[in-house]
Amino acid sequence: MTVNSKPWWKSSIVYQIYPASFKDSNGDGVGDILGIISKLDYIASLGVDVIWICPVYDSPQVDMGYDISNYEDVYPPYGTLNDMERLIQECHARGLRIIMDLVINHTSNQHSWFLESQSSRTNSKRDWYIWRPARYDANGLRQPPNNWRAAFGGGSAWEWDPKTEEYYLHLFAAEQPDLNWENPKMRQALYSSAMEFWLSRGIDGFRIDTVNLYSKPDGLPDAPVIDTSEATQPAHYLYCNGPRIHEYIGEMNAIFRRYNAITVGELGFTTERETILRYISAEANQLNMIFQFDVLDLGLGVMHRFDTVPRNWTLPGFKAAVANTQALIRGTDGWTTVFMENHDQPRSVSRFTNDAPEHRVACAKLLALLQSTLSGTQFLYQGQEIGQVNVPLDSYSPETHYKDIHSIMYLEHVATKGNEEERLKAAYAALYDLARDHARVPMVWDGSEINGGFSDGKKEAMWMAPHPLAAEINVASQVNDKLSVLSFWKRALCFRREHVDLMVHGDFELLHADDTELFIFTKQDASGNVALVVLNFTDTPKDWSKFAARDLGPDRVREPAQKMVFSTIENSSEDMLAAFEGRVYFVQ
Repeated sequence: MTVNSKPWWKSSIVYQIYPASFKDSNGDGVGDILGIISKLDYIASLGVDVIWICPVYDSPQVDMGYDISNYEDVYPPYGTLNDMERLIQECHARGLRIIMDLVINHTSNQHSWFLESQSSRTNSKRDWYIWRPARYDANGLRQPPNNWRAAFGGGSAWEWDPKTEEYYLHLFAAEQPDLNWENPKMRQALYSSAMEFWLSRGIDGFRIDTVNLYSKPDGLPDAPVIDTSEATQPAHYLYCNGPRIHEYIGEMNAIFRRYNAITVGELGFTTERETILRYISAEANQLNMIFQFDVLDLGLGVMHRFDTVPRNWTLPGFKAAVANTQALIRGTDGWTTVFMENHDQPRSVSRFTNDAPEHRVACAKLLALLQSTLSGTQFLYQGQEIGQVNVPLDSYSPETHYKDIHSIMYLEHVATKGNEEERLKAAYAALYDLARDHARVPMVWDGSEINGGFSDGKKEAMWMAPHPLAAEINVASQVNDKLSVLSFWKRALCFRREHVDLMVHGDFELLHADDTELFIFTKQDASGNVALVVLNFTDTPKDWSKFAARDLGPDRVREPAQKMVFSTIENSSEDMLAAFEGRVYFVQ
C-alpha cells in the first residue's frame, strides 16, 4: 500500500472549543452553539483550519458532557440539532473542518441503554454494561468485585445496585458506567448512534476520548497493592490497551474510512513506543494520530493526580518528555500531535513558566514559539492564544468557585483524611497548579464588558464565575496590538505554515539535554535544511553566542552560518537572550 506521507491533516492547526465556556448567545450564563457560530470569523482569523468541539450531546452534566444520555441529541442549553447542522455548514463555508468528541468508553447512567440494563438481571441489555456479583471478606462483609480505583476521587471503580444486587463498573464517576465492548450488539448500536449519526451530518472526524480503555483484561483481576493506605488501587496499567482493543478500533476505522474522517485518540498511561505505534502507524491503519501525555503528566501525584506540590518537575525532564513525543515519528510511518493545553489541563503559562504580571506575556510567547516549531499536528485550546493564566487562588477559591467533579471529589477525599489546615493548604496549592477548572473558566472576549464579554446575562447566572483577570487578559485588548500574545500566535502559526517541511515534518534533535535554563534543539527536513531553536526558560537574561560546529552534532565539520529569522521579542540582542525569550535561527 502506498501511504501519503503528507496528508492535509498533518499540517493542520486545530482549535479546541469548550462549549459551556466559549460564548453565550442568549444571556443564560452558559455558552452555546450559536455563540460558537458568532465567533467563527475570529477563529478563522487565527490561521487555524479545524475546530474540535467538546461534547455537546444531551447529558446530565455530571462530568460536563462526558456523561452522555443521548448521542443523537444536543444538551438543550447548548442548542438544538438544527443549530449543530448549521454550525457544520458555517464551518465548511469558511473552509474550516469540524471534529467532535467521541465518548464511548462509558455513557451516563441516565442513558436509556443503562436504564434498561439496570432494570433486571434478565434484561436483553444487561450485558451491554459490565456487571459482577459482590465478593465477601472473611467477616462476611460485601466488597467490590476487585480493588480498582476510580479516576475521580479515591473510591472504588464499582457501584452497588441494590435493586439487582450486583456491582457495575465505572472507571470514572459512578454516574458514568462502562460499556461492555465484548458484546457485539452493543458495539454495532454504539457505532450507529455515536459515530454514523454525526458523520452522516457532515462532521469531518472525531477526537476519541479514552481510546485505549474499551477492552478490559480477562477476569478483571485485582491491581497490585502500591498504596497501602487505601483499599482501592490505581489500575490503569491493567485496563489500558486490553487484549481486543485493536480489533475494536479496526471495526471503528472501517466506518471512519467510508466517510474519509480524521481521528485523534486520547492515549493515556501509555509511553512505550511500540505500543503507541500499533495505534497510529500507517501500516496498522487504526488512528491518524494520538495525544501522548508525557509532557502534561510531569509532576503529577502517583496515587492521586493532586497528591503533589506545584512545579514538581525540572526543565531537563520537560525537555526529555518533549523529545519522547517528537521521537515517535522519526523513522516511522506514525504521526504525533503538539499541544500543551486542553479542557483537562491547567493553563500552560502558569504550569510551565511564570504567570507573574511582568512575565506572563513573554512566557506565553515563549511557549507559542515552542509549540509552533515542534513536529506533528498542532492543537490550540481556547484562550491559549491570548496567554490566559490560571485563576488566582486568593480571589477564586476552589471550595466556592471550582465546578469540576475531579476537583470536588478530591477535596471530599482530602476531607475524609481530616481537615487539618496544612492538608487543605496543600490540596489548594495542588489544585491551583493542576485543576481542570482553570481551562473551563469562561473565555474573556472584552475586559470592559460584563462577564468579560462571554455573556450579557446576570453575573449570578453564569455557570462559572468570570476570570478575575478579565480586564488584563482578553481578546479585545490584544486584537489590534502587534506586540500582544494574540498577534504573536498569529505570526507563529504563519511562520509554521511558511516552513512546513521543517516545522511540521522535520526531525527533532535535542541539544544540551541537562541544561536547567535553556531549551535548545534543531529541526532538519528531508532536504537537509536545519533550524536551531533556542528558548530561555528563566526570568533573567542569558549570555548567548552563536553555536560552534561541535554544538550542532559530530557530523558538522565547519562553523555554521546562523541567521536569526524569528524571535519572541522586538529588537533582540545578538549576544544576549532576554528573560523568557525564544528564537529561531536558520543554519547553513
